[in-house]
Amino acid sequence: MASRLVTACIMVVLASFVVFLIANTVPGDPVLAQLGDLAAANPAVVAAFRHRWGLDLPLWERYWIFLEGLTRGDFGESIASHRPVMQDIAEYGPATVELASVAFVLSLALGLPLGILAAVRRDSWIDNLARMISLVGVSAPTFWLAFVMLAVFYGALDWAPGPGRLDVAAFPPERLTGLLLLDTAWLGDWATFRDAAAHLVLPAVVLASSTLGLITRTTRAAMLDALSQDYVRVARAKGLLARTIVTGHALPNAMLPVVTLGGLAYANLLAGAVMTETVFSWPGLGRYTFRSAVAIDFPAIMAITVIVAALFVLVNLLVDMSYALLDPRTVKT
Repeated sequence: MASRLVTACIMVVLASFVVFLIANTVPGDPVLAQLGDLAAANPAVVAAFRHRWGLDLPLWERYWIFLEGLTRGDFGESIASHRPVMQDIAEYGPATVELASVAFVLSLALGLPLGILAAVRRDSWIDNLARMISLVGVSAPTFWLAFVMLAVFYGALDWAPGPGRLDVAAFPPERLTGLLLLDTAWLGDWATFRDAAAHLVLPAVVLASSTLGLITRTTRAAMLDALSQDYVRVARAKGLLARTIVTGHALPNAMLPVVTLGGLAYANLLAGAVMTETVFSWPGLGRYTFRSAVAIDFPAIMAITVIVAALFVLVNLLVDMSYALLDPRTVKT
């Protein structure tokens, strides 16, 4: 485990280095993005801006300063917001965690049973339905699906509230965790809880669509493979009930690829909610990332990159640890 942690830290540092080089070599100048054409035409203003944000330093020195701050958990100050980057992330992060978590639970609650039923009843109508849902979920562009959902359920039918986390006239609850569902439930503010839950439905469904397709497809394939094994045929020959064979024999052995995919899918939901949050005006890290990229906000871009890389590494470690619970044979002696 110690060697895995060391390897994980090295991978995070390497990821930050690669993104640092890309961010500092692609076309684009934060001076123009922040100051505008008029101020950027003044050499004195440009020089002061570059000195203020360390843009006049060599690349290696800027990266070394970033690494020094990283050891202290300090990602510097955002060029766009003029606040510490960690303060921005603490403000916007809970909204993304709440949205991604609800979307992940939704995709698991629908994808797992749908994939199992599709495998058990192969080539039936439910199998065809599962394959169609998987195809649509994986193929449909997120931004297109988001616009369609808004146009139908908010614009045409008026069944769902508009973009945002709460109605415009609603008062946010006291900030405890930043997760509106948890905060309002803890405070007993059930009116705001229902409002927050209603606003979560459409973006969570859109965000869960691709993950739902992947989980359904992976569960179906893993279950079909498990049901074709010799131990399942032996169990059937012994006269065991079909439900016992599926839940007690095939399903545990089919969970390894599903757990692997599930962990990576949750990390993808946390890191890849940019389009969903932009369309639904969701004040999370996705929109913050988009605005940082447009503004060429180097400190914010680097901080988000390191956090995303660390998130994927952590998820991989947790998935590896879960293998020991699902199948002790995977543990290396």
